[in-house]
Amino acid sequence: MEMKLFDKWDTGEIKVEDLGLKKYMNLSPMIIPRSFGRHDGISFHKAKMSIVERFINKLMVPGHKGKKHRITSGKCCGNTPTIMREVEIAFEKIQKKTNQNPVQIFIKAVENSAPMEEIAAYRMGGTIARKSVTVSPQRRLDLALRHLTQAMYAASFGKKKSLSTVIAEELMLAANNDKTSAAVMERARLEKEAEGSR
Repeated sequence: MEMKLFDKWDTGEIKVEDLGLKKYMNLSPMIIPRSFGRHDGISFHKAKMSIVERFINKLMVPGHKGKKHRITSGKCCGNTPTIMREVEIAFEKIQKKTNQNPVQIFIKAVENSAPMEEIAAYRMGGTIARKSVTVSPQRRLDLALRHLTQAMYAASFGKKKSLSTVIAEELMLAANNDKTSAAVMERARLEKEAEGSR
Protein backbone atom coordinates (compact mmCIF):
# COMPACT_ATOMS: atom_id res chain seq x y z
CA MET A 1 0.00 0.00 0.00
CA GLU A 2 1.42 3.36 -1.08
CA MET A 3 2.01 6.13 1.46
CA LYS A 4 -0.01 9.32 1.00
CA LEU A 5 0.49 12.79 2.45
CA PHE A 6 -1.67 13.06 5.60
CA ASP A 7 -2.96 9.63 4.49
CA LYS A 8 -5.11 11.43 1.88
CA TRP A 9 -3.15 12.75 -1.11
CA ASP A 10 -0.83 10.90 -3.44
CA THR A 11 2.41 12.79 -4.18
CA GLY A 12 3.64 10.28 -6.77
CA GLU A 13 1.43 11.75 -9.50
CA ILE A 14 2.53 15.37 -8.93
CA LYS A 15 4.26 17.03 -11.89
CA VAL A 16 6.81 19.82 -11.48
CA GLU A 17 6.82 21.80 -14.73
CA ASP A 18 9.65 24.18 -13.77
CA LEU A 19 12.76 22.13 -14.56
CA GLY A 20 15.00 24.46 -12.53
CA LEU A 21 13.04 23.78 -9.33
CA LYS A 22 12.40 20.08 -9.96
CA LYS A 23 15.65 18.91 -8.34
CA TYR A 24 14.95 20.88 -5.14
CA MET A 25 11.29 19.91 -4.67
CA ASN A 26 11.30 16.71 -2.66
CA LEU A 27 7.93 14.97 -3.12
CA SER A 28 8.93 11.59 -1.70
CA PRO A 29 5.90 9.83 -0.15
CA MET A 30 5.36 10.29 3.59
CA ILE A 31 2.30 10.37 5.81
CA ILE A 32 3.46 13.09 8.21
CA PRO A 33 5.80 15.71 6.68
CA ARG A 34 8.24 15.87 9.59
CA SER A 35 11.92 14.83 9.62
CA PHE A 36 12.79 16.11 13.17
CA GLY A 37 16.02 17.75 11.94
CA ARG A 38 17.38 14.55 10.37
CA HIS A 39 19.06 16.50 7.56
CA ASP A 40 20.42 19.31 9.73
CA GLY A 41 24.14 19.93 9.36
CA ILE A 42 24.36 18.36 5.91
CA SER A 43 25.25 20.57 2.92
CA PHE A 44 22.18 21.46 0.88
CA HIS A 45 20.08 19.46 3.37
CA LYS A 46 17.04 21.55 2.47
CA ALA A 47 16.71 19.72 -0.85
CA LYS A 48 16.29 16.42 1.02
CA MET A 49 13.38 17.72 3.12
CA SER A 50 9.80 17.36 1.95
CA ILE A 51 8.62 20.56 0.27
CA VAL A 52 5.45 20.47 2.40
CA GLU A 53 7.58 20.22 5.57
CA ARG A 54 9.63 23.22 4.45
CA PHE A 55 6.39 25.14 3.88
CA ILE A 56 5.14 24.22 7.38
CA ASN A 57 8.47 25.26 8.95
CA LYS A 58 8.34 28.57 7.07
CA LEU A 59 4.77 29.21 8.24
CA MET A 60 5.95 28.96 11.85
CA VAL A 61 8.57 31.71 11.36
CA PRO A 62 7.85 33.67 8.14
CA GLY A 63 10.87 35.97 8.62
CA HIS A 64 11.21 39.75 8.51
CA LYS A 65 10.48 42.06 5.60
CA GLY A 66 12.46 45.18 4.78
CA LYS A 67 15.86 46.28 6.06
CA LYS A 68 14.32 48.04 9.07
CA HIS A 69 12.30 44.89 9.93
CA ARG A 70 9.07 46.74 9.04
CA ILE A 71 7.29 43.38 9.22
CA THR A 72 8.85 40.96 11.69
CA SER A 73 8.02 37.49 12.94
CA GLY A 74 10.29 37.64 15.97
CA LYS A 75 7.34 36.99 18.27
CA CYS A 76 6.24 33.88 16.38
CA CYS A 77 6.52 30.71 18.41
CA GLY A 78 5.39 27.98 16.07
CA ASN A 79 3.54 24.93 17.30
CA THR A 80 4.19 22.21 14.72
CA PRO A 81 1.04 20.06 15.26
CA THR A 82 -1.18 23.17 15.12
CA ILE A 83 0.36 24.52 11.90
CA MET A 84 0.36 21.03 10.36
CA ARG A 85 -3.34 20.68 11.12
CA GLU A 86 -4.06 24.11 9.58
CA VAL A 87 -2.19 23.11 6.40
CA GLU A 88 -4.16 19.84 6.23
CA ILE A 89 -7.48 21.73 6.61
CA ALA A 90 -6.33 24.23 3.94
CA PHE A 91 -5.52 21.37 1.55
CA GLU A 92 -8.99 19.92 2.20
CA LYS A 93 -10.56 23.29 1.33
CA ILE A 94 -8.50 23.51 -1.88
CA GLN A 95 -9.58 20.01 -2.91
CA LYS A 96 -13.22 20.86 -2.22
CA LYS A 97 -13.09 24.04 -4.34
CA THR A 98 -10.94 22.83 -7.25
CA ASN A 99 -11.53 19.03 -7.34
CA GLN A 100 -7.77 18.64 -7.86
CA ASN A 101 -4.91 17.26 -5.80
CA PRO A 102 -4.07 20.18 -3.42
CA VAL A 103 -0.37 19.27 -3.47
CA GLN A 104 -0.36 19.96 -7.24
CA ILE A 105 -1.98 23.36 -6.58
CA PHE A 106 0.67 24.07 -3.92
CA ILE A 107 3.50 23.15 -6.32
CA LYS A 108 2.00 25.37 -9.05
CA ALA A 109 1.73 28.24 -6.55
CA VAL A 110 5.42 27.86 -5.61
CA GLU A 111 6.44 27.80 -9.29
CA ASN A 112 4.47 30.98 -10.01
CA SER A 113 5.94 32.76 -6.96
CA ALA A 114 9.61 31.96 -7.68
CA PRO A 115 11.43 34.97 -9.23
CA MET A 116 13.86 34.41 -12.10
CA GLU A 117 15.88 37.59 -11.54
CA GLU A 118 16.68 39.94 -8.69
CA ILE A 119 19.01 42.87 -7.97
CA ALA A 120 22.47 42.55 -6.44
CA ALA A 121 24.16 45.64 -5.02
CA TYR A 122 27.95 45.95 -5.11
CA ARG A 123 30.48 48.71 -4.48
CA MET A 124 32.05 50.23 -7.57
CA GLY A 125 34.57 52.90 -6.70
CA GLY A 126 32.85 55.23 -4.26
CA THR A 127 29.32 54.35 -5.27
CA ILE A 128 27.02 51.39 -4.84
CA ALA A 129 25.94 49.92 -8.17
CA ARG A 130 22.86 47.74 -8.66
CA LYS A 131 22.86 45.00 -11.24
CA SER A 132 20.36 42.40 -12.40
CA VAL A 133 21.39 38.81 -11.60
CA THR A 134 19.84 35.42 -12.34
CA VAL A 135 18.56 33.69 -9.19
CA SER A 136 19.83 30.19 -8.42
CA PRO A 137 17.15 27.45 -8.24
CA GLN A 138 17.53 26.88 -4.49
CA ARG A 139 17.23 30.60 -3.75
CA ARG A 140 14.21 30.81 -6.09
CA LEU A 141 12.48 28.16 -3.99
CA ASP A 142 13.46 29.88 -0.73
CA LEU A 143 12.12 33.23 -1.98
CA ALA A 144 8.87 31.65 -3.23
CA LEU A 145 8.19 30.04 0.16
CA ARG A 146 9.08 33.29 1.95
CA HIS A 147 6.77 35.41 -0.23
CA LEU A 148 3.88 32.96 0.11
CA THR A 149 4.16 32.64 3.90
CA GLN A 150 4.63 36.37 4.48
CA ALA A 151 1.53 37.06 2.37
CA MET A 152 -0.43 34.56 4.49
CA TYR A 153 0.99 35.98 7.72
CA ALA A 154 -0.01 39.54 6.74
CA ALA A 155 -3.49 38.45 5.61
CA SER A 156 -4.30 36.53 8.82
CA PHE A 157 -2.59 38.61 11.55
CA GLY A 158 -5.21 40.52 13.56
CA LYS A 159 -7.99 39.46 11.17
CA LYS A 160 -11.06 37.30 11.69
CA LYS A 161 -10.08 34.89 8.89
CA SER A 162 -8.68 31.56 10.00
CA LEU A 163 -5.16 30.60 8.99
CA SER A 164 -6.39 27.60 6.96
CA THR A 165 -8.71 29.85 4.91
CA VAL A 166 -5.90 32.33 4.23
CA ILE A 167 -3.52 29.51 3.19
CA ALA A 168 -6.10 28.03 0.82
CA GLU A 169 -6.96 31.41 -0.74
CA GLU A 170 -3.35 32.50 -1.28
CA LEU A 171 -2.28 29.14 -2.74
CA MET A 172 -5.22 29.09 -5.18
CA LEU A 173 -4.56 32.69 -6.28
CA ALA A 174 -0.83 32.03 -6.77
CA ALA A 175 -1.50 28.76 -8.63
CA ASN A 176 -3.73 30.66 -11.09
CA ASN A 177 -1.01 33.35 -11.47
CA ASP A 178 -3.56 35.91 -10.27
CA LYS A 179 -2.24 39.47 -9.95
CA THR A 180 -4.11 39.91 -6.64
CA SER A 181 -1.85 37.29 -5.03
CA ALA A 182 0.75 39.06 -2.87
CA ALA A 183 3.43 36.46 -3.71
CA VAL A 184 2.88 36.83 -7.49
CA MET A 185 2.93 40.64 -7.12
CA GLU A 186 6.23 40.46 -5.22
CA ARG A 187 7.76 38.28 -7.95
CA ALA A 188 6.60 40.76 -10.62
CA ARG A 189 8.06 43.67 -8.61
CA LEU A 190 11.46 42.00 -8.22
CA GLU A 191 11.66 41.07 -11.90
CA LYS A 192 10.60 44.57 -13.00
CA GLU A 193 13.31 46.13 -10.80
CA ALA A 194 15.86 43.70 -12.22
CA GLU A 195 14.79 44.49 -15.79
CA GLY A 196 15.37 48.19 -15.15
CA SER A 197 18.91 47.49 -13.85
CA ARG A 198 20.20 45.46 -16.77
